[in-house]
Amino acid sequence: MIDLSVLDLVPVREGGTVAAAMADAAALAQCAERAGYKRFWVAEHHAMDGIAGGAASVVLAHIGAATSTIRIGSGGIMLPNHNPFVIAEQFGTLDALYPGRIDLGLGRAPGADGRLGQALRKDLMRAAEYFPNDVVELRALFTGDLDLPLRATPGYGANVEMWILGSSLFGAQLAAALGMPYAFASHFAPDHLDAALELYRKQFRPSAALERPHAMAAMTVIAADTDEEAVLLASSMDQSFVALRSGTPGRLKPPVPGYRQTLPPHALAMLEHMRQASAVGSPETVREQIGRFVERTRADELIVAGATFDPAARHKSLELTVKALG
Repeated sequence: MIDLSVLDLVPVREGGTVAAAMADAAALAQCAERAGYKRFWVAEHHAMDGIAGGAASVVLAHIGAATSTIRIGSGGIMLPNHNPFVIAEQFGTLDALYPGRIDLGLGRAPGADGRLGQALRKDLMRAAEYFPNDVVELRALFTGDLDLPLRATPGYGANVEMWILGSSLFGAQLAAALGMPYAFASHFAPDHLDAALELYRKQFRPSAALERPHAMAAMTVIAADTDEEAVLLASSMDQSFVALRSGTPGRLKPPVPGYRQTLPPHALAMLEHMRQASAVGSPETVREQIGRFVERTRADELIVAGATFDPAARHKSLELTVKALG
């Protein structure tokens, strides 16, 4: 069976609290650990009322304390928002707390709109131009490969597995050039998936950390006892994406029967396009849809995303997905 991992955005549910979202994330990580998932990643998003994972390294410390064996990491840290030295200290600290379990996925996008740059006192467009150099510097802060003026403590010598994340050809080229594992965000940006994976494998150059290309692809996966139940559960995510694309993001809403049938054609087309990399249904349906996706992409790992309004439904979804594939 292909290695499975979990991506969690730490969703804040309508009527819920950030504290409850943090508790739910830890419980979900424990569920993933029991079910045999390889990694549990959280993503850095900012200024969104329905997503509580902005301080990703702090969230990971919380999740690490609740688990014991599953790898934990960022999917990802948006490096233009930060400087490499601070991230080296943060993830070096995580490695000291939870040795041999820390992943550091790095993205180039800011994770919010232009107002974030003002709040962070940074020119994020300009910072994104330095992303390749910052990745190299950050790696050197862990490995000591470059003669840098300061040594990060914690950080230097930490056993942190670094990844490049992306949804375009840029990240694939960078991961290949640096000899790093690569994760593609096909769960919400599927357009360049095939081309990016082909480019990554074709241009990959071995490094001290990785001898051969290693690619992870993301899918939205919601498994339930029946197709109808899974579609109903997934309507919470559908509402979130429609709200986000219409400029009115909010908290995760309860499922709505027949939600897609209520949408105007342009919104429905947007959802169907974005959900090209998805498996929503009974265990049989999920097994078939994941199987076709893995055969198409030849991914080395699969990371599953997808929030449900009822946390117990996401737990069951993770468990059913493992059983379906196993």
